[in-house]
Amino acid sequence: MSDFYSSFWGVYITVIVVVSLVALAFLVKSQAVVKVPKGEKVKTLDHVWDGDLQEYNNPLPSWWIGLFVMTIVFAVAYLALYPGLVLTGNMKHWSARSQLGEEVAKADAKYSPLYDKYLKMPVEAVAQDKDARDMGKRLFLTYCLQCHGADARGAKGFPNLVHHDWMYGGTPDRIVQTISGGRHGQMPAFGAAFGEEKVRDVANYVLKISGNKYDADRAGRGESTFKQVCAACHGPEGHGNTDIGSPNLTHPSGVWLYGKNEATIIETVTNGRSNVMPAWKDFLGDAKVHVLAGYVYSLSHNAEQNAQ
Repeated sequence: MSDFYSSFWGVYITVIVVVSLVALAFLVKSQAVVKVPKGEKVKTLDHVWDGDLQEYNNPLPSWWIGLFVMTIVFAVAYLALYPGLVLTGNMKHWSARSQLGEEVAKADAKYSPLYDKYLKMPVEAVAQDKDARDMGKRLFLTYCLQCHGADARGAKGFPNLVHHDWMYGGTPDRIVQTISGGRHGQMPAFGAAFGEEKVRDVANYVLKISGNKYDADRAGRGESTFKQVCAACHGPEGHGNTDIGSPNLTHPSGVWLYGKNEATIIETVTNGRSNVMPAWKDFLGDAKVHVLAGYVYSLSHNAEQNAQ
């Protein structure tokens, strides 16, 4: 925050507020003393409408001035009780952060027992409990659908959680670890090192081992490059490594975050990839992460969904 916060804005806001209130108070006071001398008629202004309609120069009614005074008094009281004047603080010691903290504490006190009872159960058991799955689904639709979609089938750059092929492993422990600590998947760019032709050769070899249409000559040349360089992460057979999140390249319908056509694979090998999933443990807590993991685990262990 220190990189973005400046005391200048506190001074700026305080000066504007104080000057505005003083100016308004002076304006109201100046109008409150305006009276029509006894025995004199109210003059009209020079404004004329429709030939004969004119505006009287009457002073403001007392009730109207009273309303203005009330608004100024309200503004001063509000600024004293709440942090309108950034430099002076407030009598109630109120802040949006403290209010949020109080509301979160109340919600935790109310709902934590509902989640804590599932924390004692294995993730597999949580996945089989209907009430737990419903709770996990609500968490998923609140925090996860933005990336993975409401149906959990993902999108370009975001994994399909219904499929049984997992980049970091689909065991209960791995799912909890992924949700809790987040993930940062990276693939280095090889375009400069390989050159355009060798990149295309490697891409065709990847198409070959994944069971997709490929150019046999290019795939033959790309095999040696793959086994010399790419095998370090993806393994000599291209089966991937869940410890570092390298995808299984041999599964035709497995984890292809960015697409499995030749052009996309060439783009991936040339420019590399960097993908981040945020960590949720500090925000959700262990119990909610556990319930959410149970719901996610149930998605990938539903035989009917995996068959689609």
